[in-house]
Amino acid sequence: MKIFRFGFLLIHLSIVLLLSATLLNDYVPPRVFPYLNLLSLAFPVLMILNFMLCLLWLISWKKRAIFFIAITLMLLTPIRRWINWNPAVAEKPNLKIVTMNVKGSAIGGHEKVNEYLQETNADIIFAQEYGRKFNIANYPYKTDQYEIVALKSKTEIIKQEKLATAGNGNAFYADIKFNGQIIRVVNVYLNPFSFDKQEVKPVEDFQENKAKVKDVVRKLVPTFKIHQEEIANIRKAIDNSPYPVIVAGDFNAVPNSYEYYELGRGLKDVFLEVGRGSSTSFHDYKFPIRIDYIFASKDIKPISYRVDRTVRLSDHFPVIAEFKID
Repeated sequence: MKIFRFGFLLIHLSIVLLLSATLLNDYVPPRVFPYLNLLSLAFPVLMILNFMLCLLWLISWKKRAIFFIAITLMLLTPIRRWINWNPAVAEKPNLKIVTMNVKGSAIGGHEKVNEYLQETNADIIFAQEYGRKFNIANYPYKTDQYEIVALKSKTEIIKQEKLATAGNGNAFYADIKFNGQIIRVVNVYLNPFSFDKQEVKPVEDFQENKAKVKDVVRKLVPTFKIHQEEIANIRKAIDNSPYPVIVAGDFNAVPNSYEYYELGRGLKDVFLEVGRGSSTSFHDYKFPIRIDYIFASKDIKPISYRVDRTVRLSDHFPVIAEFKID
């Protein structure tokens, strides 16, 4: 029994080490060491294993449980980026936005997608992979349709500019008049990984699974490096903005990744501030993940955040947030 416990101890130490290493994505870019970013993808699975082993030590009445629980509490913020619970904010919002990767309306159809987005009654609609028929009534202002990303607004857009991106990604910013002031919104679609479900679906044959893992890593690492280049250009529009900023879109990256840390630097993750429940938004795989985000400047007050799982008009669920802007 002691041998088994020692083995579990080594496994648990390895797991908490890997979980802690995800924090380095805040400092180490993919072009320096891309494999740290792989750990962010494994974070939920590693954390579930960590919880199970903590429970094992508690049931066994082992003092080491205190150590591992303390480590877990130190990782509370990274955990809350996946699953969170905040009390409802009592203040009344005056700005509502929705962001959605509509997958070219290939699943829901143009009419249903446009109808849903109109029914959200959002002040600003961010769309990624919008397709050719992004026509929504009662939204008089729109950005140019920058190939993959587009935006509709109920209030005036005074300036817009495409941001330099790489690969198949795209992004732009738009300065919008709202409530007597101007805010800058940035619509982001980072270069996709473009995995077919069969490429990541496990099978019974070990060698085939091993080959699949190698193929996935071969796609992931170059894409991480492309993301670094894209983010450098997007950050200029955020850092040089004379106005408060809202960043939203499909980052094609999970929480605790380099992309998450770098795009959110100096901004608030609205889910972390006011979200409740699970943040996962991409549901095309059996294991749902969070790759759609909304960030905001510190002087924009978030009121609510939710992932609308009542509709399946895309492989992404829409993400809706409300703010108070004085």
